[in-house]
Amino acid sequence: MKHHKVRTYKSAERLERADQLAWKIASVAADPVRIEDEVAEMIGNRIIDNAAVAAASIARRPVVTARAQAVAHPKQGGATIFGLPASQRYSPEWAAWANGVAVRELDFHDTFLAADYSHPGDNIPPVLAVAQHCGSSGEDLVRGLAAAYEIQVDLVKGICLHEHKIDHIAHLGPSAAAGIGALLGLSTETIYQAVQQALHVTTTTRQSRKGEISSWKAYAPAFAGKMAIEAVDRVMRGEGAPSPAYEGEDGFIAWLLGGPKAEYTVPLPQKGELKRAILDTYTKEHSAEYQSQALIDLARRMKPDIGNLAGIESIVIHTSHHTHYVIGTGANDPQKMDPKASRETLDHSIMYIFAVALEDGGWHHEKSYAPERAGRPETVALWHKISTVEDPEWTRRYHSHDPRQKAFGGRVVVTLKGGSVISDEIAVADAHPLGARPFKRPDYVRKFRTLAEGVIAAAEQDRFIAAVERLPTLRAGELSELSFVVESSRLGAAPQRGIFDWQPDTQTSARRAAAS
Repeated sequence: MKHHKVRTYKSAERLERADQLAWKIASVAADPVRIEDEVAEMIGNRIIDNAAVAAASIARRPVVTARAQAVAHPKQGGATIFGLPASQRYSPEWAAWANGVAVRELDFHDTFLAADYSHPGDNIPPVLAVAQHCGSSGEDLVRGLAAAYEIQVDLVKGICLHEHKIDHIAHLGPSAAAGIGALLGLSTETIYQAVQQALHVTTTTRQSRKGEISSWKAYAPAFAGKMAIEAVDRVMRGEGAPSPAYEGEDGFIAWLLGGPKAEYTVPLPQKGELKRAILDTYTKEHSAEYQSQALIDLARRMKPDIGNLAGIESIVIHTSHHTHYVIGTGANDPQKMDPKASRETLDHSIMYIFAVALEDGGWHHEKSYAPERAGRPETVALWHKISTVEDPEWTRRYHSHDPRQKAFGGRVVVTLKGGSVISDEIAVADAHPLGARPFKRPDYVRKFRTLAEGVIAAAEQDRFIAAVERLPTLRAGELSELSFVVESSRLGAAPQRGIFDWQPDTQTSARRAAAS
């Protein structure tokens, strides 16, 4: 890996294209290195992982809404949408939109945390949609996704967004654009322009994940993927982008990140170096914010030692700066302690998550978030006894570049009413590559079958898994097999109509009649 210094340049300073971060990203994406079998295997795992979560969320309102928007844009050739027959094809940016929301809705797919945080699996819907639409092969898709994961992970290692209240999709737009460029074998120049365009239009604030969190939390990554597809299409037609997007004196770093004097270091593979970043990423065993994964496992482990939970006086979670300030009491979000909070907000409350995991000895992607579950008096009482504090050692480990030191857990101190104390700690989730039970292909398949039960017919599950097993050898035109179909009755209730399915005669008349 080569470490690239990135800073702001005044317009009067000359910054050659070859020295710009977007060009370096594009050069990595365009470098046609071989893809290792281990990387291809993990890409298949993450395709399974995405489909598992999409199956579980297929009838949820945000997913139904996104799908309704997408099906208003049919396209010959086109791409598939989760739940619908492969014979029905839609414009790739809209298919990516619908599938991206389905994948992201439950916050239950893969993760990578470093200087910033991300869900690299969000790259799969846009890259796969373009691959289906363009008649790409399985080998092409693997090449594109290896590049997308590489760029996503490297940006997350080098540039912190959240400290400047910028949402992490600002790294996703460029990585998806780079992955699409690698998929299609585009030139460095084309990918360079697309990366900058995608960055420019996907830089948004962190209010998506703050306060009263709405369904936009699931839509935001899908928006980045959709914008990446449109950016690549636009520059393929000969158009340019704001440049230099990262280093310009009125650009990304100068005004949205650290300012004109800030400097970042981004690691990227050198020419000819293999793209292995996906192997640094990890998935979720539990449907909750990643920093809660290890703590759910710890709650499960501590439950027998604590015994009667009514005897708890207080619980203090000693953890990293990120966990404390994003999903802990350091966020100062009263919604994180509110039994009537949205699912998205509860997902970002480690106090709620630890209480439920301690009571239930585990976690369920639906039951653990149900309003009646959140409202139990005994749960609320326990929940409100839990607080977090930042521990500098856990913060250091969170940001460590040494995978053996890097940690996303914490130390939990339980004080009982009699004064006795029970404490334990955990560094990484059981499913983490260095955890007690690292996820392998059978674990991904089990997760898929668990979440697909009662949604996808058994034969359709078998067909999908068999297709993923053949991923590197799938021929052009066979990538539609990397989706699944469900019975129409399982797709959820029809959403309210919007602009894309507006019916002027009937709807306008109805509105006028109601107004009069």
